[in-house]
Amino acid sequence: MRTGFAALTVAYVLSQFYRAFLAVLAPVLDADIGASAEDLAFASGIWLAAFAGLQLPIGYALDHLGPRRTAGGLVLAAVGAAIFALAQGPVAVTVAMALIGAGCAPALMVSLYIFARAYPPAMFASLTGLLMGVSSVGNLAAATPTAWAAEAFGWRACLWGLAITTLLITLALVALVRDPPRATSPGRDGVGFLALMRTPAVLLLVPLTFAHYAPVAGVRGLWVGPYLADVFHLDAVALGNASLAMGIAMILGSFAYGPLDRLLGTRKGVLFGGNLALAAALLGLWAWPAAGLGLAVALLCAVGFFGSSYPLMIAHGRSFFPHHLAGRGVTFLNLLAMGGAGLAQIASGRVYAAATSARPADVAGPYAVVFLFFGLLVLVGCVPYALTRDRLD
Repeated sequence: MRTGFAALTVAYVLSQFYRAFLAVLAPVLDADIGASAEDLAFASGIWLAAFAGLQLPIGYALDHLGPRRTAGGLVLAAVGAAIFALAQGPVAVTVAMALIGAGCAPALMVSLYIFARAYPPAMFASLTGLLMGVSSVGNLAAATPTAWAAEAFGWRACLWGLAITTLLITLALVALVRDPPRATSPGRDGVGFLALMRTPAVLLLVPLTFAHYAPVAGVRGLWVGPYLADVFHLDAVALGNASLAMGIAMILGSFAYGPLDRLLGTRKGVLFGGNLALAAALLGLWAWPAAGLGLAVALLCAVGFFGSSYPLMIAHGRSFFPHHLAGRGVTFLNLLAMGGAGLAQIASGRVYAAATSARPADVAGPYAVVFLFFGLLVLVGCVPYALTRDRLD
């Protein structure tokens, strides 16, 4: 099982990398194949949308086929990386990102399914936070190392290397992951699942589950690159270093959120306070988008840290699901989180384009509007969440 977990961790490292590497490659992709910031925002959103769109089928596959066969879907990401390496324009990039998102869709869910089935419920958040923290090395690799590799070898060679690596990890998953014993279902579990979706406690979780991951996915996944390049004129390596700082903040946030609910005796309180802090950092970027590079990077790091509440958010939702619906439960929550991030990322591109058209001479203004959009999205999600029940089991 340990070798299986090692392979799953590497698979999620790749998933973290793939959702963040466009930020560093944005300038060179614009220069080489004419992929603008709006084009890449759409492609990044499509990655997240494809990732989210497969969550319910993956939940069914986990409960009925088991995690080993489900994990084999990562092969689609290898195909997508190869198509990206051959891309001659924004359309090919979008198709490639869709395939990569679909292939990465089971990477985290297989691990969460095993955590939910094989460990005590109280350990779920800590284990998820640990996995995400360790796997965030992929986020770090998508910063300065990617900028360096793209300059040294070219971005196409980097994508070919990723395609081969992803294929090898897929083969390792199929060979090493072991399926836990299946849980028995009391009666018609589909009916029970639908009934659970109608319970007020779960419904009150939905808006913040939808909104909480969107800012960190959107900003680190794309906007940090064009924002710092256009407003502060950073070169590729300096841009990679700033993205690296935000990635480190995300790792620290993942580790911090994991055990805080047990240390403080409240899951809801940690999530509510953390997401309010996330909104405050985004509103700070909206209010002072060009006040200085140091302030901008500090606020971006705050977005990374406070925006890493995903493990605890999923754990809170997981606490309302019965054991035999673990697969479909966590994938439903992941559908909300990734679907929200994908839709928000696509919308952020439209927001940026509209703001640019309205104020073409204002370089920082359109980015400020993007940060405002993400900040308001989180605040709206916090309102119903304030009424939900606190659960630690």
